[in-house]
Order: sequence, then C-alpha cells, then structure tokens
Amino acid sequence: GKKLGYTFNNGNLHNVSLGQGQEVVAEQALEVAAKEGHWVILQNIHLVAKWLSALEKKLEQLSQGSHQDFRVFISAEPAPSPESHIIPQGILENSIKITNEAPTGMQANLHRALDNFSQDTLEMCTQEKEFRSIFFALCYFHAVVAERRRFGPQGWNCPYPFNTGDLTISVNVLYNYLQASPKVPYDDLRYLVGEIMYGGHITDDWDRRLCKTYLEEFIKPEMLEGELLLAPGFPLPGNMDYNGYHQYIDDVLPPESPHLYGLHPNAEIGSLSQSSERLLHTVLELQPRDSSTGEGGVGTREETVKSLLEELLERLGDEFNMAELMAKVRERTPYAVVALQECERMNILTREIRHSLLELELGLKGELTMTSDMENLLNSLFLDKVPESWVRRSYPSTASLGTWFANLLSRISELEAWTGDFSLPSTVWLGGFFNPQSILTAIMQTTARKNKWPLDKMTLQCDVTKKSREDFASPPREGAYVHGLFMEGARWDAQAGLLADCRLQELTPAMPVVFIRALPADKQDTRAMYPCPLYKTRQRGPTYVWTFNLKTKDSPSKWVLAGVALLLQV
Repeated sequence: GKKLGYTFNNGNLHNVSLGQGQEVVAEQALEVAAKEGHWVILQNIHLVAKWLSALEKKLEQLSQGSHQDFRVFISAEPAPSPESHIIPQGILENSIKITNEAPTGMQANLHRALDNFSQDTLEMCTQEKEFRSIFFALCYFHAVVAERRRFGPQGWNCPYPFNTGDLTISVNVLYNYLQASPKVPYDDLRYLVGEIMYGGHITDDWDRRLCKTYLEEFIKPEMLEGELLLAPGFPLPGNMDYNGYHQYIDDVLPPESPHLYGLHPNAEIGSLSQSSERLLHTVLELQPRDSSTGEGGVGTREETVKSLLEELLERLGDEFNMAELMAKVRERTPYAVVALQECERMNILTREIRHSLLELELGLKGELTMTSDMENLLNSLFLDKVPESWVRRSYPSTASLGTWFANLLSRISELEAWTGDFSLPSTVWLGGFFNPQSILTAIMQTTARKNKWPLDKMTLQCDVTKKSREDFASPPREGAYVHGLFMEGARWDAQAGLLADCRLQELTPAMPVVFIRALPADKQDTRAMYPCPLYKTRQRGPTYVWTFNLKTKDSPSKWVLAGVALLLQV
C-alpha cells in the first residue's frame, strides 16, 4: 500500500477490525472506497459469522460499476475443523487466496523470528550488549512457544495463536525499558512478555505456568555472563551482527528434536502416533459402507453390527437397584455418598446404552423406521467408535469402542464390589469414577470431621508407595490407597522415591500405589516438590482433576518444560 501511495494519512486506506460491532462501519467504508478507488482491510471476519452473507451480497453489488482501483483485503484465522468453515463460497471463489503457513522445525522458526528485524534493530539501543542478548533470547522463546504446538496436549493444553506481532511488540518493550533504566529490569520484562504480550492469548493456568517458566529460564542475569544454555548444546550467542545471528543458527543449533523445547524424545513418538491414528481413522471412514464384502468376506455392514450389538447387550449387566442400595447404607458417610452418586451416573449411562441398542436391533429387523440417531449409532459401531449419545452421558475417554466397553464393565464390577457393604476398598481405582474429584474431596471431609479441622484450610498429601495393588489387603486408617495412575513426560523411580527421566518408548509408565491423605495446608512440606497436575485422559485441558506434589531432586522447572502430568487412563 505504501509503495502505491495507499496509507491511512492519505485517507485512501480504511482498516476495520471486526468483532466489536463494527459491521456498519465496514459497510460504510466499502461504499466510500468503491466510489473513490480506495483500499479496505477487513480483519478477523471469522468473528462475525452472521454478517458474512450480507458481506457477500455487498461485494457482489460493488463489483459492478466501482472504481477500477477499488480493492478489498480480508483476513481470518484458520478454522479448527471442517464444520467451522464459515466463509461463504462466493467470497472464496472471487478472491485471490493467500495462506500464511507457519514454518516447521526450530531452525525455520528461529530464522523466521529474526526475519522480522534488521541490523538497524540491533543498533538502536544504547545498552547494546544487554539488548542483543535478551533480543536473541526472545526470538528463541517465540520459536519455542510457536513450534511446541505440534506436540499436542503435552506441548500446550490448548493451542494458541501466538504471532509475530507478539514478538515485535515485546522487542519494542525491551528497547523502551533498557533506554529508560541503567539496570536490566528482568522481573518487569518477564511479567510484561509472559503475562501480557504472550500471556494475553493464554487461557489455561498450567499453560501460563509453562510460559512463565520458559521466560525464567531464558531471561535472567546469567545470560550476560555467557553461561546460559537455551537448549542442550545451544548456548546463547555473544554480541554479533544481524547476519552473524543467522549464521550462528545454521552452524550451532543442534538437529531438530524435542530436547530443543525441554521435552523428552517420547513426546514426538506420542504426537506422531496420535497423528497416524487420526489419519487411519479418516481412511476407515472413507471406505464404502453399503457394499457386500464378496467371497470369503465377513458379510455386510448390517450383519457385522448386528453380531456386535447382540454381544454388547449380552455382556451388559442389570442396572443398580438404587432403592435397595439406599436401604443398605447404615450411615451416609462422604464415601457412601460418592458410591451412591457413581451408581446413579452409571445407571443413566447403561440405560441409554441398552435403550439405543434395542432400538437399533428393531430397526435392523425392519420393525422400526431407521432414524438419523440410529444411523449414527450404526456407523459408530461399525467404525469401532463410542456413539455420540453414549459419550454425552459418559466420562472423558479417547479409547475405541471395544476398549471403552471393557473399561465400562470393569467400572461396574468395581462399583458392585464397593456397594456390597459400602466399606472403602483396600485400594481405590481413581480412574474408575465419573467424578474423581468427589472421592478426593470425601477423603478431606472424612479427615476434617474426625479431627475437627476446618475443611477450607486443608489439602491433600500424596505419598508414592513402593507397592502394587495386590500388596494391600485393607484400606489405611485415614485417607485412601489409590491405584491406576500413569505418568506422561517422566517416570517414577520407586527405589529412589523421586521423579526421573522416562525410558525411551515408555510413553506412559504406570505408577505404584499412591497413599493420599488430608492434612492442614500449613503442615504440608513443599520443598523439592513438583506440583504435578492430574488429568483424566491424554487430551489434558478440560479433563483436569487435582494437583499432587511429587518429590524431585532436579529443579521443578525441568518437569514443567517436559510437560509432566499424571493420567487416569491412557
């Protein structure tokens, strides 16, 4: 625009950022620009889905008889899924489309970060050494946070749209602060970059902790003494010119690996495995559905589903008799309440499973008209996916239907054993609950009542034992023994009683039995501890359950960068 004389100052460039009720302003700008031959920039049109059909009509009208220099530039964020594609076909067909693909790999990302600046940038600050060191660290930080997304939930709980604007503004802030202060204000810089510039995108508390930890590792006084490693084998470069930094990246940066991000090599195996599973699932969904498999085949889709459906109905037991269970409870202790709530939730799920399967069975026999819900159920059973109507009444899970159903039967068996006499099992399967927080809260409530402690001043202590489930015959006097936990990003060294680096290709090693007990928050020892989040599945994010402190000899920041978490199912 500048080259051709289109600028805001000249009054012939109109920039409208949509999403804050700016649709009327945009329409007015388009009409003026069409008459006068101006340029219009419409930013973030994905935020105004309902207005897009009106925009399409408006552009169609203006395409006739407008000034020949009239141009419209439209920007939008990429849609997360095919269902979210909202830009009308008419706009797409009549426009020149440009996509800005993010580079892949640390080397490309780091070069791309530096490309936003020039030699002039490096020379503009009076505190040259300090500015250049922190400037390069910021470029590396930007490359790390942008590329870490490819490791899925172990990288970031939620994907964030970090962009070059975040980096350029951070460098401007660095320049302003260094010009105004003779001392480097490390804390202020870390706060502004981590909580505002990049932190402004972040919505998850654990991701905020990760961002903050990166900055604590990259921007600290040691960086000026030449002692800072940005990654294993990649020290922060000294005072160089602009081309020197590009050359340094090519010469010194180690080959691409998860180590560059503070992650274990297993993180790459995990993310590539999940990508492969998604690809194969998509291929499976594309296969023909109504053709017979021919000679020596397994039969049609309907026959396959019918035999599976009969097997599922046969294996599914009766519902829990809630009236009978209520009568059996002598005292409604917190543990008994949890057991009853879980049985109620299980009844809702098994009722839906039985009802939908019986309905589909009648549909396949021709005794009922096939509805869209029955079609969806049929497709899910054939593709070994958990049907949508079951998922809505279920617990978070990433398993295929076969594994999910076997897990469901194990949960029912566990509840049947517990509701036999309502005494707490010798070890509790935490992953077997619809709501794992309920049993953890019940541990605190029981201890608080027994010792007359205030519940809001209590916390849970997590002690990892050296034993497995079979070694316990009875529950502890206070608290509970918990089994069925897994760790991702590290492993538990049972002999040393500490967190340790995981072994290659052991993605989610099982934990020994964990003893969980409640105690007043001020009596908990937090020294040499890593606050480890517990999630229900490897999807992390919204499946968060609790935080347990685990002993560590290394700095807790190592485990934060490695994305270490406990999981209830893998």
